[in-house]
Amino acid sequence: MKLIKTNFKYPNLKRVENKLGRFYIDSKGEEVPSVTTVLSSTSDKSGIDEWKRRVGHEEAERILKESTTIGTNVHNALENYLQDKNWNINDDGSYISKTSILILNCFIDNLINDIDEVWGLEVGLILDGLYAGTADCIGKFDGQESLIDFKTAKKVKPKEWIEDYFLQCSAYANAHNVMFGTNIEQIVILMADRNQEFKRFIASGREFDHYTNKWKQKLIKFHNKNKLSK
Repeated sequence: MKLIKTNFKYPNLKRVENKLGRFYIDSKGEEVPSVTTVLSSTSDKSGIDEWKRRVGHEEAERILKESTTIGTNVHNALENYLQDKNWNINDDGSYISKTSILILNCFIDNLINDIDEVWGLEVGLILDGLYAGTADCIGKFDGQESLIDFKTAKKVKPKEWIEDYFLQCSAYANAHNVMFGTNIEQIVILMADRNQEFKRFIASGREFDHYTNKWKQKLIKFHNKNKLSK
């Protein structure tokens, strides 16, 4: 399986933290916000805050750490798999490792015939003066230039709950188009959960334009809100 096509030279991002969150240094030496920082600042977090209050701080931290570790395990293994490297996750007998392996196998079983080319994995994208971030996977999915994102979940979420995923991907797709002259107009979110349920969420055409416009509105809102502290 040879999927990697080294068509583009992606920049190395220099990350910094300030009082607003995660930022990166652009080619002019200025700090620009990460995509996740923009979305976090402009999204309604009341649901998450209520969940933390309900389960308690300690339990919330445990659950989040567990989910993050599983997600990292799966992402790293998928990246190796798509590069035709050793992709096995070490099974140390723990719940985290066993769950990571099950989710990874679910991804591999379902995506193997759909990703045609991979141009970049965990690659930095940056637009001077605007924003930056790291995209999971860029390439061709089912023959179309696509921004592809891998998501692990305790349980597969309905589409209406994951708008921020689409906004994040539209930001990366548009940055890639500006930087490299590509024509990415398809977002592909691949999600697998702990019960090995797998789902594809795809946005293209008018739906892609909708998310692009909403991302731009959030970006403008973020810059306007924080212009005095820049």
